[in-house]
Amino acid sequence: MKKDTHPDYHEINVVMTDGTTYTTRSTYGKEGDTVKLDIDPKTHPAWTGGQQRLVDTGGQVAKFNKRFKDLGIG
Repeated sequence: MKKDTHPDYHEINVVMTDGTTYTTRSTYGKEGDTVKLDIDPKTHPAWTGGQQRLVDTGGQVAKFNKRFKDLGIG
């Protein structure tokens, strides 16, 4: 088997949108890094029944609507 073919698998911290944290193992970053989630199962409409709205942080929804406004959809 070839040496160094597998990525480093280590523990990282995950911060949910409500501030709760947990530790998991991942290939992300380096040992002890923290991932802060913008969307997680507690806030995403797919898991909450669509009662909350997603925040368009990058203006992508507005860009999409502007680009395709003449199609008559919606």
